[in-house]
Amino acid sequence: MPSHAPDHPGPLSDPLTGPLADPLTNPHADPLTDPLARERAHLTASRAALRAMRADVEALDLRDVSANWVNAEALHHQVSERIKALADLADTPLFFGRLDYLHTPGAESAEGAAGERFYIGRRHVHDGDGDPMVIDWRAPVSQPFYQASKKAPMDIGLRRRFGYTGGELTAYEDERLSDPEEAEQTSKLLQSEIERPRVGPMRDIVATIQPEQDEIVRQGIGGTICVQGAPGTGKTAVGLHRVAYLLYAHRERLARSGTLVIGPNRSFLHYIEQVLPALGELQVAQATVEDLVTRPSLGAESRGTDSADAARIKGDARLAEVLRRALRSHVTAPAEPCVVVRGSRRWRVPAYELEEIVEELLTRDIRYGAAREALPQRIAHAVLIRMEQAGEAPDDRVQDAVARNPAVKAAVKAIWPPVDPAKLVLRLLSDADFLAAHADGILDADEQKTILWAKPGRGVKSAKWSPADLVLIDEAADLIERTPSLGHVVLDEAQDLSPMQYRAVGRRCSTGSATVLGDIAQGTTPWATASWEEALTHLGKDGAAVEELTQGFRVPREVIAYASRLLPAIAPGLSEATSIREAAGDFSVRAVDPDELDAAVLAACREALGHEGSIGLIAADARVPALAEALDAAGLTHLSPGEETSAEARLTLVPATLAKGLEYDYVVLDEPAAVVDGEPDERTGLRRLYVALTRAVSGLTVVHGAPLPERLAA
Repeated sequence: MPSHAPDHPGPLSDPLTGPLADPLTNPHADPLTDPLARERAHLTASRAALRAMRADVEALDLRDVSANWVNAEALHHQVSERIKALADLADTPLFFGRLDYLHTPGAESAEGAAGERFYIGRRHVHDGDGDPMVIDWRAPVSQPFYQASKKAPMDIGLRRRFGYTGGELTAYEDERLSDPEEAEQTSKLLQSEIERPRVGPMRDIVATIQPEQDEIVRQGIGGTICVQGAPGTGKTAVGLHRVAYLLYAHRERLARSGTLVIGPNRSFLHYIEQVLPALGELQVAQATVEDLVTRPSLGAESRGTDSADAARIKGDARLAEVLRRALRSHVTAPAEPCVVVRGSRRWRVPAYELEEIVEELLTRDIRYGAAREALPQRIAHAVLIRMEQAGEAPDDRVQDAVARNPAVKAAVKAIWPPVDPAKLVLRLLSDADFLAAHADGILDADEQKTILWAKPGRGVKSAKWSPADLVLIDEAADLIERTPSLGHVVLDEAQDLSPMQYRAVGRRCSTGSATVLGDIAQGTTPWATASWEEALTHLGKDGAAVEELTQGFRVPREVIAYASRLLPAIAPGLSEATSIREAAGDFSVRAVDPDELDAAVLAACREALGHEGSIGLIAADARVPALAEALDAAGLTHLSPGEETSAEARLTLVPATLAKGLEYDYVVLDEPAAVVDGEPDERTGLRRLYVALTRAVSGLTVVHGAPLPERLAA
């Protein structure tokens, strides 16, 4: 695989024209004969074309375009978003690859059809005549950049990858895929891009997507897909790029229905928030599960916490049936007839007929609120039948008027009263008799006692709701009124969700699709899912395809091998991850005297800061205050998770409970035994440790004063 870069030991050469001058040592290189200069010229022209595209949008005159101010505001917003999407980011390469087709793509006959050349980039760019200068990576014609190989060249004569330094095009690398004499080789530029130091938020991987990742990214919108990915396999990036692809392929549909990315916490969402905007996608919402289920209009906000046992029971799918029973208990059998007076006539619907109407609505199992809205119309219809039998000819307007009659309203209120979902859950958690009546045969006495509040809240606003309680309120609210569904939802770190949380997410994509991302081995909650099949069933997407990514791109070989010693204890059926990283990475385990632990950790941090890139000091949550104090005393500037790193501040102090999904060039792991001991049980603790061990991109230093967990000490 020919590689061409400024520090190339020999003369640069083009596959077609032979040896060439290095344009960095020869700034006057001729673009007509020098391929690197020619590619730079195309980059300059493409940037100019992008600026022209943006200027055209900025110059649009929107005065008097729309008929009313609502449409005008919507149009102005669309144009504003389009201008943002056309921004040229100086440090982000406009294109990263080139494909030279042997024949014109899509031509009816390959014979005699001249090949075409396409530059592959993050967004589409065209010149003043509308001819493409850069093709969007999501376009069908771009797919061979990710999928073509020597065995299946996909009609590609040449695939060229570009290397950049500080936004400047400095190198290229060629693969002649259709040349049987050229052997298949590992891309040096690809390796370099994967191993490039990480500073700041997560970046896109659009230039380095691998074939197995690309297959997942390009799957259609029709179904849900679950990605089981070992640490460093790029599952989060795959999920985000899949959203970008779906927005490209189904933009109008998703513009109407909406897309959402759900992450485990705010720090994680802040870390990934720049990926989609860098790909030109600005309209994707981000939230945590707690964000989704918090309903300010109900007055319930999370102020409290549950014990592990209480949270596990509240997160059990059985609670959905308890809530359904409790809600339906508010429906009472009619005790007396409904008498409607209209003019001089009285129309009587007997109690037994009202009961038949109520039973029919209950049998249909429609939502409580929908049934309550249907009930007055059903009673009114019964009245209209009597009117017709008496010789009258009532129409729909009469039926609506009868449905609004005070007698009908009073009957509906008595039979099917309105229910506040937060008040319903408040009563269940406060009233032992009410809970027992509706949890009979579902929860045993000990389980009921576990979830009952020791000090019942006096009201919805003053109650100390836990995150698990808010999920119950969300379930109750959906039993009353349907939760709006989005077109596509990405659920990351899904292995940590409870069955009730899966149900809450599933409601948000009940008529849409989902991309579920996670790693069973990284489940760090007492209610972590045991299998993806079970999780998908709770999500309402049973039967969805489950794909497994085991080839790592982030974690060095030695590090992933060390962390994988824990797999037999935390996820026995899971395949061990492998790493394609050629560099083994820096890895060391340092045993120190417990009294010297803090000093040894500080020394490891100073060593890590001697390297380029971001540094993460990961520690058990209980150790964080002491380490923060030690760092301050030593004059080592440090950040909290979610804060953006800079040249002056590259060290982040990370509580182990917030490490999931984050990555750092170098990681210092403080006291593994404390990480394990910080969890309610050993398996969860070992899983938390597995997460902490696999956050490193280039190097990991483990510092411990206490003995290591048995499987790591072996």
